[in-house]
Amino acid sequence: MMGRSGRKRSSSVWDCFKQVGNYVQCTRCNATLKYCGGATSTMINHMKKHTPFTKPINNEEEIEEKPIICMVETVDEEGNSGQISQAFLQSPNTSSDCTEIIDRKRLKRSSVWDVFIKVGDEVHCTMCDSKLKYRSSTTSMIYHIRNKHSEALPTHAQVNELICKMIEKDMLPISVVSGEGFCDLLAFTVQNFKMPSPIDITRLIEGHFHERVEELQLQLTKVDKVALTADFWTGLPSQKYVTVSCSFITEDWQGKWAVLQTDKLPSDSSITTECVSERLLKTVETWGLAQKVTACVQNTVDIFPTRDCAKITWDYATCFSTTLQLAVNDGLSEDLLHIITAAGKLVRHFNINHMANQALQQKQLQMCLPQVKLIQSNKTRWDTICDMFERLLEQRWAIKAVLSDRTIFNRQEAQALEIEDDNWQIIENFTTVLATLKWATTAISTEAEGSISNIYPITFSLIQIHLVAKADDIEQVASFKQKIQTSLRKRMEVDSTDLASKPALISSMLDPRHKHLNFLPPTGRLAAKIKLHELVSKLDASSTPATASKEEHKPSDIPSTSHGPIPRKVKSDRKNTMMLLLGDNYSCPDATDCEAQVDYYLRDISPSLDINPLHWWRINAPRFPKLASLARQYLCVPGVALPLSTENGQTFATLRARLDPEHVNMLIFLNRNATL
Repeated sequence: MMGRSGRKRSSSVWDCFKQVGNYVQCTRCNATLKYCGGATSTMINHMKKHTPFTKPINNEEEIEEKPIICMVETVDEEGNSGQISQAFLQSPNTSSDCTEIIDRKRLKRSSVWDVFIKVGDEVHCTMCDSKLKYRSSTTSMIYHIRNKHSEALPTHAQVNELICKMIEKDMLPISVVSGEGFCDLLAFTVQNFKMPSPIDITRLIEGHFHERVEELQLQLTKVDKVALTADFWTGLPSQKYVTVSCSFITEDWQGKWAVLQTDKLPSDSSITTECVSERLLKTVETWGLAQKVTACVQNTVDIFPTRDCAKITWDYATCFSTTLQLAVNDGLSEDLLHIITAAGKLVRHFNINHMANQALQQKQLQMCLPQVKLIQSNKTRWDTICDMFERLLEQRWAIKAVLSDRTIFNRQEAQALEIEDDNWQIIENFTTVLATLKWATTAISTEAEGSISNIYPITFSLIQIHLVAKADDIEQVASFKQKIQTSLRKRMEVDSTDLASKPALISSMLDPRHKHLNFLPPTGRLAAKIKLHELVSKLDASSTPATASKEEHKPSDIPSTSHGPIPRKVKSDRKNTMMLLLGDNYSCPDATDCEAQVDYYLRDISPSLDINPLHWWRINAPRFPKLASLARQYLCVPGVALPLSTENGQTFATLRARLDPEHVNMLIFLNRNATL
């Protein structure tokens, strides 16, 4: 459509209006509007209110459509000046592209539209079905949400708290709040949200850390004995740490575990026994645990603190998973290592080669085998060798079928990857032994059965039953059994004359399931029983002075012979006379109560192996009060420093390695102590 000055109309409203003199008429509803000065505002408002319009209408077009008004003097053919008139010139600005306008509007979309939907000239609340008039503004909707549904719009403080919880639960570096993608996500989901800085988030997390420290300190004041674990690990990049944890048993016989401290160690090779002992003592003093530590379990044998220091009053024990890992390493021969390497090469090729992996999946489907991937072993964890071999044995014939397919492998590649039949036989026999060792690790690593009391029963069972060579064992497997059996005997000191003093064996005696110690020879059982009597006697002796001091202040009901003759009633009563001569404590069972408790406890029927020992002691503690006190001391000692054989343990070990050294102590503490 052409205007009066002959220029082309650029505004999109002219697609729906036509000019009739000083008026414009809507071509859709025949409405007539006043038109003056070239402005399109009245037409735009009419389209927004009455007629659905497909093209975007905005104020920019109105401004662009307004002409520039200037004065023009007309001149006739003879050159005489004539009438002065107004001329309308089009603005030089041009309207922006429709697509860019739509995209810009989408980016500025308000979050209230997550709660409201537009129906005609109204908006309906999806949470309470309220209906509001819509006048191209979201103000009324925002007021409605704030007054009626305040939970729908989280505050900045609430969002910051959620960010902190996410970092603590997932063990993320605090620098994640500076990531562009994370900022874009919050900007889109939370209206007008001001992104906090890493310093602000650090301050909030530190507040959570101090609150949790106070809660743990309060719990530890109510505990008489604790056990420590020292977990040595390496983060990125090659930074060494030690995480000190404690475990204890509450008054209602609930086993608890908490992280105390994570310290950086020297990155070089100058980590000494004295350095580790100093770190442990500092942690014990910081948490007020002096004279409360029963034993310390650690996952290394290279750094083994001794009790030469006068301040160290506790015993040490090696993590059972670490001991078993070292024993397996001692048992692996060159033949077994060669088979493990060949199997790892085969698995790696199938996992990397897409064509081979696809062919394996097809063979699995044809042979009705589980649709799973092959498992790659890890050099630092022997149990992954067992997992790899079990998966290979399960998929053996599918793998052979793929290797024999010349469209996938040529003859040379197949021969390089193929495992010989003799080696398959070794793998089958070897996997049976590894599976037994894996069961032992799983039994020790589970949270419910993680006490050190299970270590010696399982160790002797492995040595005396499962690792004994059989007549049908292959030579390599028989040699492996013999070597690992010898290694376990040496590392667990099962032939030591001081075995009865080991915390693990004392804990086994205080575990009602293992108290009979049938895995020991008679001399070993006798030595363990004597040691238990000794511990109960020491415990009784330490509590006697306090008891005696209380009894000294009690008024005596016994008549005194120094202030007068014996009463007539006492003289005639032979029993009371004997009490005066021999004393009140003559018939008291305290003198032999310790021995009686131990003997009665050992003669009592043992519960089944599926019984939790803490549950048993919760019921039977009143029957054996002194033994119950010892049970709290020794049953809290864990069997492993960190249960890496569990899925949660593996995930935690992976996540902690990426933490910033500056915040590693705080984040590990909050993550592991979240359920205190």
